[in-house]
Amino acid sequence: MLNTVIVGASGYAGAELAALVQNHPQLKLFGLYVSAGSQDAHKPFSSLHPQWVGALDLPLLPLDEDGMTRILTQADLVLLATAHEVSATLAPQFLAKGLPVFDLSGAFRVKDQGFYDSFYGFTHDSEQWLDQAVYGLAEWNADAIATAQLIAVPGCYPTASLCALKPLQQAGLIAKGWQPIINAVSGVSGAGRKAAINTSFCEVSLTPYGTFNHRHQPEISHHLGCEVLFQPHLGNYVRGILATIYVQLADGVTPAQVEQAYLKAYEGKPLVRLTGQMPSIRGVASTPYCDIAWQQQGNMLVVVSAIDNLLKGAASQAVQCINIKFGFEPATGLI
Repeated sequence: MLNTVIVGASGYAGAELAALVQNHPQLKLFGLYVSAGSQDAHKPFSSLHPQWVGALDLPLLPLDEDGMTRILTQADLVLLATAHEVSATLAPQFLAKGLPVFDLSGAFRVKDQGFYDSFYGFTHDSEQWLDQAVYGLAEWNADAIATAQLIAVPGCYPTASLCALKPLQQAGLIAKGWQPIINAVSGVSGAGRKAAINTSFCEVSLTPYGTFNHRHQPEISHHLGCEVLFQPHLGNYVRGILATIYVQLADGVTPAQVEQAYLKAYEGKPLVRLTGQMPSIRGVASTPYCDIAWQQQGNMLVVVSAIDNLLKGAASQAVQCINIKFGFEPATGLI
């Protein structure tokens, strides 16, 4: 059993991690931590997330000096569900002691220091680890994940988008010079647990945001290997992402070639389901799956991808990466 620590356990993704680790046959939930000054410190986890009353009542411990010492001397791995700049500061401290780190923030996803100044609002000071971080897109980077010390778990929109587009890109089916267009909608849990008027459930309407400047556009482009046009929307539901993606195919690409590209990419990978019918939020909410389907007309292709933003887009993908890193079956503790 691996002693597993979660830092940032009070948030939505941190709570999902706690539940997954608690039920994982190879992991022991060794500590749930929040920032030293958090108002949630010392509260039972279940007081914030009442569905776990009686099942997961561990306290949320402050990440003070004693907490750091306990983690550095007794933990086997660390999951960071913290703000980007917090992860950028904490991860090197754990890594320096040989602890594998699985970071759910954006702090190590793109190997370009200037990216963080432009899109995250802070200057990245951990160039060494930025260079060594492995992008944790589980179905595509398993070999690198297995040998990495720092795994940067992808964002939720990038996971949905890249799982849909990479089979086409890898097979050379996208028309040269074409910019895939991604039109994606996320539930309000994607904005985090902190209260804000624009993400208050009673205030939310289906609304586009982040046009031309959303931080996930360069992340998707970087890991796809070509530019994309990405337009996110906030939906008036709690969890899930639905991405509708428009692709121009190279001349002469047949439906059989498209189907073969997806079958080849996801054979033996049970957490991506090629559904044969257009995916829905209902079909993936509270599950670790990515559902993908497509429709072709001539050289135009519409691909639809659906995930739970808190699971396949965050916590369950992090656990997939743990499974890969430590040699467990990739879906252990998830299905």
